[in-house]
Amino acid sequence: MIRRNGRRVSVLAASAVMAVAATTLGCATPPSAGHDERRTLLRYASDTWESLTAMTDPDTGLPADNIDGDLAHGSASAYTSPTNIGGYLWSTVVARDLGIINRHEARERMTTTLSTLSTLERNEASGMYFNWYSPTDGHLLTEWPDSGDPVFPFLSSVDNGWLAAGLRVVAEAEPALEAEANELVDSMDFGAFFDPEPTGSLPAGTNRGGFWEEPPGETCAVQAPNYNGTGPEVYYTCHHYDTTVSESRIATYLAIGDGRIPATSLYGTYRTMPDGCDWSWQEQRPIGETREYSGLSVFEGAYQYDELAFVPGWGGSMFEALMPDLFVPEAEWGPDSWGLNHPITVEVQERHGDDAGYGYWGFSPASNPEGGYREYGVDLAGIRSDGYLSDTENTDVDIDYTGCKGAEGTNPDPEFGDGVVTPHASFLALEYDADAVLENLRGIEKDLGAYGAGGFYDAVAVHSGTIAERYLSLDQSMIMGAIGNHLRDGMLRTYFVDDDLEARLRPVIEQQRFSASWDTTD
Repeated sequence: MIRRNGRRVSVLAASAVMAVAATTLGCATPPSAGHDERRTLLRYASDTWESLTAMTDPDTGLPADNIDGDLAHGSASAYTSPTNIGGYLWSTVVARDLGIINRHEARERMTTTLSTLSTLERNEASGMYFNWYSPTDGHLLTEWPDSGDPVFPFLSSVDNGWLAAGLRVVAEAEPALEAEANELVDSMDFGAFFDPEPTGSLPAGTNRGGFWEEPPGETCAVQAPNYNGTGPEVYYTCHHYDTTVSESRIATYLAIGDGRIPATSLYGTYRTMPDGCDWSWQEQRPIGETREYSGLSVFEGAYQYDELAFVPGWGGSMFEALMPDLFVPEAEWGPDSWGLNHPITVEVQERHGDDAGYGYWGFSPASNPEGGYREYGVDLAGIRSDGYLSDTENTDVDIDYTGCKGAEGTNPDPEFGDGVVTPHASFLALEYDADAVLENLRGIEKDLGAYGAGGFYDAVAVHSGTIAERYLSLDQSMIMGAIGNHLRDGMLRTYFVDDDLEARLRPVIEQQRFSASWDTTD
């Protein structure tokens, strides 16, 4: 290992960037995946990058939320979010390290974005960014550009988490921008989202979804002092991010890594809802046992799919499970938790594609081929009783909640209809089943035709062949991150993790023991 700016960097990861530079000069072919696999993934990454550049304003460096499949400039949305901006930043680093763009272009692009970020309106007490800005001039949106409907400016814990992730990557990946990127991310206090009081039957505090500075109309809100102890009262969401398998854990990781909240906050989330008939509204009756961590009792619940046991997300989607893994080496640090759960989650998604008769897999929130946006997932793999569903017919699986009167299943073995697969969900699985991912994507491209000038279209219905011919900034940036990690030895994790974050976060992840299992029949 070598050290740079207080971060530990593997010799392989450090040499990979130099090898890419040599490759672009025609000097060498860097060691990585097999030649055909590498060539295919580089083509995917290069085309995906085209969509991101097409939707990014050259003057502000802010990406639009989405753009039509023809990449026409006028089709880019008139709004963007902190997540989109963070995703564009880490995608720029990936594009550079894969040799798609050179260092000068990457630096210029990141410089433009950071300069604009320094001027955007923020919450003064926390340094957090609001959820919606104009990508063309950066002004805070108070009405939707398309409809004119009012927007109540909101500060989201998870969206700010993805922006901070992108800033951390830039700070380490580009020394010339280290000070500027660190100044921005250090000003973001994630303690502002953390409710120290346990909720429900949980033993520790956890994050709220976010807050508004002013009353948000008819939306449910809780007026309270800012949790970080500074500034005026704000209006917090009524809900907490209280499930373990959730994209929101990126904000928890950042706050623990910065020392803003206690590490025990990882136990302020549900693996599943508790067992018992009082919780029979959830999708399945969980198996598992209660374990002690740091003096706290945690029900390590799990759901089942055939003989597999796994910790579910709220809706059973891939990005809930695997997006934070792009930045934190969860499987490495938690061999008895995420090291089991991630590959089993991928297996569940693959099996559902077969069991439902789709022939393809990869289910995650994305564009709806019939118009708009929809949450897709594997119903049985989600805590939510009506699930994130996987087909256009909204086929809901309802199985028995064993042993509870009135909780008998009404649709335990349905016939599924026109399944909708989302390519970014497959890419997230690259490090857990690359062969299956590439086979799946090959079919989506060649047989379903869901591929355009900017890479894979956002979603496709597998039987009708109806395609959502547009690109979402978030989904494209997940594809870039997954390819970068797969070809460059976890490059985003290398950039993201520093010594302080590892020292505070790794021990608490290491001690977790999920009830995940490859075979519950043993």
